[in-house]
Amino acid sequence: MFTIFVLLLVSGLLDRAVAQFAPAVGIEGTTAISADSSVFVAWGSHGQLERGLMKINEPEMGLATFGTESDAYGKADLVALSLGDGGSFTYYFEIPVIDGPGPDFAVFENSFSNDFLELAHVEVSSDGLHFARFRSVSLTQTQTQVDGFGVLEAVKIHNLAGKYRGLYGTPFDLAELDDPDLDRNAVHYIRITDVVGSIDPVFGSRDSEENLINDPWPTPFPSSGFDLDALGVIYDQRYSSVTKISACPYHIYPNPFKDFLFINGESDCEVTFFDALGKTIMIHQKVSSHEWISTQRLMPGFYCLKIQNNHGSWMLKLLKQ
Repeated sequence: MFTIFVLLLVSGLLDRAVAQFAPAVGIEGTTAISADSSVFVAWGSHGQLERGLMKINEPEMGLATFGTESDAYGKADLVALSLGDGGSFTYYFEIPVIDGPGPDFAVFENSFSNDFLELAHVEVSSDGLHFARFRSVSLTQTQTQVDGFGVLEAVKIHNLAGKYRGLYGTPFDLAELDDPDLDRNAVHYIRITDVVGSIDPVFGSRDSEENLINDPWPTPFPSSGFDLDALGVIYDQRYSSVTKISACPYHIYPNPFKDFLFINGESDCEVTFFDALGKTIMIHQKVSSHEWISTQRLMPGFYCLKIQNNHGSWMLKLLKQ
């Protein structure tokens, strides 16, 4: 029995060690979204800051001070607000974020490289009282502290803001949350909370599996902690592609897709694929009522699909896996 227990334990550790998530910006399979992408319909412009300490185990050093609340507003531009150890910023959206196909918003940090990454938890709320946190995973080793200028691997990080370098957002999908106190189609609040990257269990933050999250620490400077640049909204009640596509005379499936995409509906329309940067990737002329499009040559990631005929045009956001 003891031998079986040990084998199961080792197997679990190995599974965790080899698990891989989406890679860094510029690598096939990344889920990073450029700040210039046409998928964004709005940017966070109101919120409340709660500063954290420059160094959580030395409170006499005081709070982080770099940046102002306005630096976290508008489109990502690398001008950021430092949260400090365990500090947080809660965005408020008068027009609520909603759950559409694929990711619904993205959070931007201001890192200068693919591997210097400072992380943060992300939570959402409909009423400002009850917050649901996205389940996160950190597979970074916890035997040796990543120092204040150390590096991380994006493939070992899941559902933590800051996974991607500056000007590229980490996406979050409200469909992943199952909380009776949350209305996924009326999210008015999104909170970003700095991960205290210490591997000391007294101070360190943990992922959803209760593992310590090892990220660059300590950072005993005015710019301590997660540097929040922006929050981009992909779906909200005003510009929702869910609303637009409901009036579309075409049925497009599946979403997410892999090698093929099917389109049912009237013929004689043009189908255009745009990548996350807004660049035209592919144009297809639909000539029959039921047609499939080969998407094998498309790289995994997010795309905008525009369907246009003599009566109008419709947009849909898609994810290729």
